[in-house]
Amino acid sequence: MSAQPYLEIQADDPERARAFYTGLLGWRFTAVEGLPVAYWRLEAEGLRGGLLERPAATPPAECGTNAFTCSFEVDDIREAAARVEGLGGRVALPVFAIPDTCWQGYFLDTEGNTFGLFQVDANAR
Repeated sequence: MSAQPYLEIQADDPERARAFYTGLLGWRFTAVEGLPVAYWRLEAEGLRGGLLERPAATPPAECGTNAFTCSFEVDDIREAAARVEGLGGRVALPVFAIPDTCWQGYFLDTEGNTFGLFQVDANAR
C-alpha cells in the first residue's frame, strides 16, 4: 500500500488562496478541467496536492482544527510569519521554540485553514 501524502486546500475564494500560497511559498497552480468542482493542481517540488473551492460552509474559527495540520519548513520563520500577515493571513499561535529542534508557529490562511511553519534550529530555546 502506498502511503504518499496528497494535500488538498479548501478555499472560499480560490483566487485569493492561490495568490496567498504563491506569495508565501512560491507554489504554482494549474486549473484541472472536467471535474464537478473548481480544482487546481498544486505544483511544488516534493509535494503533491491541489486546491478546490470549498464545498460546504467554513467551520467557525473558535472550533479549532478538526483535521490534519500540515507544517512547512521555511528558511526564516520571522520573515515568513510577517509574509503571512502581509498576504492577508493571521497568526493562530505565535512562533515558539521546540527546544534544540526548531522554531514553530501556526497560522490561518486567507480561507481560515490552519497550517504551520517551522525553521530548523538546533539552538532554539
